[in-house]
Amino acid sequence: MIDLNRARAETPGVNHVTHFNNAGAALIPQPVLDAVIGHLNLEARIGGYEAEARAADAVGRTYDAVAALLNCRREEVAIVENATVGWDMAFYGLAQTFAAGDRILTSMAEYSSNYIPFLQVAGRTGAVVEAVPNDRHGQLDVDALAGMIDGHVRLIAITHIPTNGGLVNPAAEIGRIARRYGIPYLLDACQTAGQMPIDVEELGCDMLSATGRKFLRAPRGTGFLYVRKTLLERLEPPVLDNHAATWVAPGRYEIHADGRRFENWESNVAAKIGLGVAVDYALGWGLDAIWDRVRNLGDLLRSRIAPLPGYTVRDLGEVRCGIVTFTGPRPPAEIKALLAEQGINVSVTKAASTLLDMNARGLTEMVRASVHYYNTEDEIDRLVEALT
Repeated sequence: MIDLNRARAETPGVNHVTHFNNAGAALIPQPVLDAVIGHLNLEARIGGYEAEARAADAVGRTYDAVAALLNCRREEVAIVENATVGWDMAFYGLAQTFAAGDRILTSMAEYSSNYIPFLQVAGRTGAVVEAVPNDRHGQLDVDALAGMIDGHVRLIAITHIPTNGGLVNPAAEIGRIARRYGIPYLLDACQTAGQMPIDVEELGCDMLSATGRKFLRAPRGTGFLYVRKTLLERLEPPVLDNHAATWVAPGRYEIHADGRRFENWESNVAAKIGLGVAVDYALGWGLDAIWDRVRNLGDLLRSRIAPLPGYTVRDLGEVRCGIVTFTGPRPPAEIKALLAEQGINVSVTKAASTLLDMNARGLTEMVRASVHYYNTEDEIDRLVEALT
């Protein structure tokens, strides 16, 4: 059970905005803000390197917190600047061995920052990118995926919760297929982390990338990558520096055996500490409790928008999350601007972000309102009244 009064008391932003852009960047809680500002103050007083050395335990805690969040080992975690960097490290590391005729299987709702690298590697190597069809719920069809498996499939890569709606893809079922055939499985969990429980053993993924700024409520410019140990040991990152590897002889280097091989030396230490505090903060509430409230608020918002004249809720999926997308009687950008004038934050999702899915549905853009556990039913009423 979420203590809503406490959650809002520890979220300074709720006193200034009605925030339904948590799928973009959620409001940072006070403990995270204190941790980041505290370390920046320390850097200002004693120096950046010296502050990092003094904060070694806090930095180390970030790895332990992410490992607890994912149910994995600490050495399987890399802390990176953002989810795209983490995802790229995993994908381009694998893609170094791709050849003509190799197949990459992905979802119809795949995110542009993932699909563009697919196309780049396909152009370089002759590999083929194929989107698995959706089922009747609008989510990836697991049976169709199973029917597409052959000896040329080198990667299954999907977005768990797409950026453009409430859909939750059946990631665990996909993982069982990947494990059955021994195919590497890369999961984009940007919208998952902090919104619902994540267990990499249950999901069956070999790699998982996520950001801190969304439902985890961490600072911008933070993210992490998980790589299963059995794959980590044979996955060489596409780029290295003297943090990821050690120069041991004039003509030889050794790559670190753990997740550090996917990191680089320079990082925002204050933000990295903030990420760890944010993960611990989410774990303190309990991901099951967060997921229960977020899902209920999302369903409530859909039920309130659907009857409004001129509005259409556009969410797909058998299981739906706290991201609610809709179209209305005005262009989405205009709706966003008019809501902003009333202190209500939403965002606009455009076709270029999820081109296959949006084209298939004949959509060019939608309003995206994403709830979090600190939102209230009264705030939903306020949003619906403003739309009316």
